Amino acid sequence: MSIDNENKSLRDIKNMTRGEIEEFISHLGKETYRAQQIMKWLYQSGVDNFDDMTNLSKQFRADIKKHARISSLTVRKILESEDGTKKILFMLEDGALVESVLIREKNHWTLCVSTQVGCKMGCAFCLTGAFGFTRHLEAAEIAGQIGTVRFALPEGKDIKSIVMMGMGEPLDNYANMVRAVGIISDEMGLRISQRRITVSTCGLAPMIRRLGKDTQVNLAVSLNAADDETRNRLMPVNRKYPLDALIDACIHYEMPRRRRITFEYILMAGVNDSDTDARKLARLLKDVRCKFNLIPFNEFPGTPFKRPSEERIDSFRNILIAHRYTTMTRTSKGSDILAACGQLSGQETFQKNVAGHRKA
Repeated sequence: MSIDNENKSLRDIKNMTRGEIEEFISHLGKETYRAQQIMKWLYQSGVDNFDDMTNLSKQFRADIKKHARISSLTVRKILESEDGTKKILFMLEDGALVESVLIREKNHWTLCVSTQVGCKMGCAFCLTGAFGFTRHLEAAEIAGQIGTVRFALPEGKDIKSIVMMGMGEPLDNYANMVRAVGIISDEMGLRISQRRITVSTCGLAPMIRRLGKDTQVNLAVSLNAADDETRNRLMPVNRKYPLDALIDACIHYEMPRRRRITFEYILMAGVNDSDTDARKLARLLKDVRCKFNLIPFNEFPGTPFKRPSEERIDSFRNILIAHRYTTMTRTSKGSDILAACGQLSGQETFQKNVAGHRKA
């Protein structure tokens, strides 16, 4: 799918927040309240053509088509895991590919969305980074993953939570990500409260502080080590923003009193899963209002890392609990379709990778 040269010159109305649509149509001489009508057509009715917006006058529809267009994403493939998790491969208008993951919860579904095509961060344990970085996603492409799934899949209407921890580093695409949050949470947009949106980062410390000022989303930090030497090996971002800077940014992250930052910690056998590591982690975060999400490493073809034993996982968790941290061990979902944490690739050939993973 691609857009023609004529359409490229038009503004994508799905890249605009409600306020930006109001400003845009006011320049066309139209009433600003029409922005609410347009957003409801786009995000609550799933309309992808101005001509279908029947409560707008024919003249308005004709005028707006001269200046704006409506972008779309194409569902290329859907894979379903044995546990019900679904991985959706999207093709964007320029032919690039990204993936989202639909995860079953007790009473609703969570959608894990991507914010970049590929990733720059180069974390050693992540499949996405192995394919390099292509470009940032536009706000329309971030929010569009939710809107497309909402109308394309039967589970879509029950999506209640969004996590930005798919392909890419959300804080590296800050402006587009925050604009997408505005569209997702707008009552005329996708109507998902910012309390139900979680943004995950590998540790871009200055942007963490900014996120707390600009939004009310939940923050999750992919930590994965309790000392700089280990984290430098696993996560190159730590060389620019070492643990002292990261922890200071988390201490000053603005959030409601009852909320806590989630620290995601991928447990890798013999790398960061010892009792000593757990104790160092407990000391490191003693001044941060936080909780832990332990993620036993999900193995994929070609990785040098291994999942720890259940005994090791339990010992690590129990040490954190003994230090009075709320600590959960995340149940791995979708690993049989390479949909688990760190396994998204956005590659056309991902089905072949799945087959190889199952045989291994």
